[in-house]
Amino acid sequence: MPRRTPRNTLDRLRTPGRFPGFLKTASVCALIAGLLSPITQAAAAAEATTASNDYCGGQCSDILPPGENGNATLAQVLLNQAFGTQPDHAEDQLGPYANLAKGYPTLTNATVNTFFNDASFGVPSDQVASTLSPAGRSDVTIVRDKKTGVPHITGTTRYGTEFGAGYAAAQDRLWLMDVFRHVGRGQLTGFAGGAASNQGLEQQFWRNAPYTEADLQAQIDNAVATNGARGQQALADAGAYLAGINAYIDASDSGRYFPGEYVLTGHKDSITNAGTIDHFKITDMVALASVIGALFGSGGGGEVNNAVSLLAAQEKYGVEQGTQVWEAFRERNDPEAALTVHNGESFPYAAKPTSPQGEALPDGGSVTTQPLVYDATGTGGDQSASATAAAATASALSSARRGMSNALVVSGRSTASGHPIAVFGPQTGYFAPQLLMLQEIQGPGISARGASFAGLSMYVELGRGQDYAWSATTSGQDIIDSYAVELCQDDYHYLYHGACTAMDVIEQKNAWKPTTADGTAAGSYTMRVYRTKYGPVQYRATVGGKKVAYTTLRSSFMHEADSIIGFQMLNDPDYVKSPQTFQSAVQHINYTFNWFYADSSHTAYYNSGDNPVRASGVDAEFPVWAQAAYEWKDWVPATNTAAYTPASAHPNSVDQDYYISWNNKQAKDYATASWGDGSVHRGNLLEDRVKKLVAAGGVTRASLAKAMAEAALVDLRAEDVLPDLLKVINSSAVTDSTAAAAVTKLQAWLTAGGKRTETTAGSKTYADADAIRILDAWWPLLVKAEFEPGLGTGLYSAFTANLPVDEAPSAAHGPTGAHAGSSFQYGWWSYVDKDVRAVLGQSVQGGLTQKYCGGGTLGGCRDVLISTLKTAAGKTAAQVYPGDTLCAAGNQWCADSIVQRTLGGIKHGNVSWQNRPTFQQVVEFASHR
Repeated sequence: MPRRTPRNTLDRLRTPGRFPGFLKTASVCALIAGLLSPITQAAAAAEATTASNDYCGGQCSDILPPGENGNATLAQVLLNQAFGTQPDHAEDQLGPYANLAKGYPTLTNATVNTFFNDASFGVPSDQVASTLSPAGRSDVTIVRDKKTGVPHITGTTRYGTEFGAGYAAAQDRLWLMDVFRHVGRGQLTGFAGGAASNQGLEQQFWRNAPYTEADLQAQIDNAVATNGARGQQALADAGAYLAGINAYIDASDSGRYFPGEYVLTGHKDSITNAGTIDHFKITDMVALASVIGALFGSGGGGEVNNAVSLLAAQEKYGVEQGTQVWEAFRERNDPEAALTVHNGESFPYAAKPTSPQGEALPDGGSVTTQPLVYDATGTGGDQSASATAAAATASALSSARRGMSNALVVSGRSTASGHPIAVFGPQTGYFAPQLLMLQEIQGPGISARGASFAGLSMYVELGRGQDYAWSATTSGQDIIDSYAVELCQDDYHYLYHGACTAMDVIEQKNAWKPTTADGTAAGSYTMRVYRTKYGPVQYRATVGGKKVAYTTLRSSFMHEADSIIGFQMLNDPDYVKSPQTFQSAVQHINYTFNWFYADSSHTAYYNSGDNPVRASGVDAEFPVWAQAAYEWKDWVPATNTAAYTPASAHPNSVDQDYYISWNNKQAKDYATASWGDGSVHRGNLLEDRVKKLVAAGGVTRASLAKAMAEAALVDLRAEDVLPDLLKVINSSAVTDSTAAAAVTKLQAWLTAGGKRTETTAGSKTYADADAIRILDAWWPLLVKAEFEPGLGTGLYSAFTANLPVDEAPSAAHGPTGAHAGSSFQYGWWSYVDKDVRAVLGQSVQGGLTQKYCGGGTLGGCRDVLISTLKTAAGKTAAQVYPGDTLCAAGNQWCADSIVQRTLGGIKHGNVSWQNRPTFQQVVEFASHR
């Protein structure tokens, strides 16, 4: 089947040919001319700003494609669609970001800002593009620079500062903020249209966070009540921030320069200006936070899928051997895994208990997924909608959290200057406009520059302070457990501590009709979640013949708002003054993140999240009975609070020689929920390079950035698995001409570095294109041929449900489908590596329980590899890269390329593949306060 690029909110505006007839040719020009007449935003004369509180010495840089400006008027949207013109600052960071792929080999400290922005505080007087006093306030100004249009917000009062932050956020991301507050409430289709991708987006997130308005408000009340003065300050900051957003809504509405998407989706009339843009309220911020938390900061889940594959292993091999086989593939504490804390320190968490207690494994074949969609009509219930719902369910219930961030941090002991250096940032996908926005905020108790999620930008969430910088990667440790609630009376009552209790029913009814932006025919459905004290119901099954519902209980459920305190602390220069105070700040963030820190003398790391203390004997890998004996310690259902592991039990470190993270294993004995933390992980691509740099010494900003950039182009399978595959094949002479030619091409590519990179910048053709095509075709074939005969079809299929076989750049994977950049996070490369090394007679720690390739013999394995290699070599580019709505079949470069997924009316061209953070910093502080 051809891959299809998902259509998001306004993807039907991708090309002028999709405009209705009345918007074509001369009519477009006439409409544009008419729309250019409304009043535009007033901006005062340019003013200079100063930055006496900046200790980076010009050595802080950042980048966030495609550009800062994520708002476009209707006229600008139409111009973009008709002629490709871009609003100011809509894509001026996309070129520098993309150019690093070919420009990194000659990178020097002096040329870093050819590919990044200068992230110094303030704006030089000759670089000020505009200065605005939002809503005429005298206590805050928003200065924007000429190069990128980033807002630099300076306030003399705390209220004014936050008001300015809200105003600037709305200037740059109002439409996007509105989209995602509706996603968080499960109301996207009614707001933006019934496109299949919109259905999938709201279903994916609402299944895991089905909150009522009262739930959202309760989160705010709890966060304020439990955090003293900081809680009260956060509430006041949020109020000022919202006032700024709403002031911009009013100003842009009356001035008629609001985002054009409101017209194209039917919310505003382009002629009369009739219609409204709803003001934002504080519960909208919690709805937004629930989306971000679910995407990037909620590790765990997958216990039911784990149980299904365990039962399959036990059915094939018997209970004892089957369990051993399952544990070998699970790799929950693999001794060969790349570690962030690599000094040997142990942080035990979610380990396999000696004698598991309370397990509630389903009867074979009894598991069914709990439906989410009911009463569907029209396009809410057609074949496309059903497929979308199935994909959204699989994504929501998976333990795999994809595409999230990397970090390279080196101690000053190994740098040329003697100061630590960091290159780090989050991989949040590629969108237009981007989910994140850049800003600088300076005011009483706040001093920071960096990126924040749109609509949550009252504080900088990832960035730099006066003399320190911080960033995060997704960690994925298990804060979600599955409980088997025994049913009573009917399918909608369950036993809670012996009492038959009704499930709460939470519903969201959505309906849509065609608009200019989204021509999807009319449709509707109801999303319905059955909620218990142990969380929402996700599956139905029987256990020992008893009917049960499997629920998921997440420690951050009903607590997405709590993390605001940690972000507030990170922005406070009077709080963060050292590695220890940094660690203290991020301990207040309950999302599952790895946090990294660098100042002029120190580096630090801390793994955040509310890790529940489980009852003795409970194995976090599998569902357990919903009984008091197996609940989290000190768990209070009404507030979903419990006892959590202490800060000292979380992986943490200060001044280690270096840190790397690419969503790999955090530390020895610290288990993560997702599969794949084995001997080969994309974290190895950073580990190998940074370790080599540190050993040589004299690390610079440029050399560390080059290490990141090179890793971003390498095919993990080529660098870390292909050499041993070729050893097996070359263990005797290759006489088959097809296989021999393929081996020659693969070896030449490997010798050249195993990178997926253009021949020359802009050629849109890969060097070693044939070798890349061969490996892309070969990998799934060789994995299946290597493991399915030994495991059997049933168990092989069950394991592939736990961990996909491959995640090549051209595959449709992750939260945004194809063209998403992030690659090689999940796959069977570790299994292939361990198995093939065992066949070669090499030493393997934490190996599989048997040799699979070719029945475990070198000759048999060689036959399997050569046979599948010949098949792969014979596949044409059109077969390997079948094409989609963006790319013609056979266009290898295009299949890999990164697309800024349209969430609004402005589209951008695709760029060459890189596997790197979306927002990224390169920092080296020269001094400290």
